[in-house]
Amino acid sequence: MKDSDITIVVETLKESLKTGKLPIVSDLAEKKSDPFQILISTLLSLRTKDEVTEAATRRLFLLASTPSEMLKLSEDQTINAIYPAGFYRNKTKTILHVCRELIARYNSHVPDSIEELLTLKGVGRKTANLVVTLGYGGEGICVDTHVHRISNRLGYVKTSTPEETEYALRKKLPPIYWIDYNTIMVAFGRNICRPTSPMCSKCPISTHCQKQGVTRSR
Repeated sequence: MKDSDITIVVETLKESLKTGKLPIVSDLAEKKSDPFQILISTLLSLRTKDEVTEAATRRLFLLASTPSEMLKLSEDQTINAIYPAGFYRNKTKTILHVCRELIARYNSHVPDSIEELLTLKGVGRKTANLVVTLGYGGEGICVDTHVHRISNRLGYVKTSTPEETEYALRKKLPPIYWIDYNTIMVAFGRNICRPTSPMCSKCPISTHCQKQGVTRSR
């Protein structure tokens, strides 16, 4: 893929989003949810299917929507709310720890910088970037497995890890696309550009894709 094709690729995929369903974290951002909800929803989403994350997020926020309210819940209440999200017991401990940290260190406010967010236990670069971009509209590129896979499959970057992909994209992806890039690629990765046997026959950007690493497609 030519680097100059990225504008066509992103705009084409963005157009297809108008008829599809947004990932739960992006949906929260569209509805102007606060950074705390985006942070907690992102923590819940790790290694969990989006439909499970969506249900768990809504159940949990019906019980509590601020750090102080969250800490009033028992571990069992939190576990029951987020089950069957992957690693739900560990995620419960992480969520409650993050809430305590937010209250003690930030007066219950979620930090708006990647560096500060990374000081919170359980918060990695993916989560930090997502909170900064979707929660605050700041600069960042959230790279998960979909973004990493598709960016390499297209031939836009050549990297080995999501973190390498983030830094590569920071050097070449036009800043106008930084905030939306994750939402666009996650939706595309779930519906068309799947990890194995991607649906290339239905792909709206197939003519721009180098299909790096693709051995079987539909």
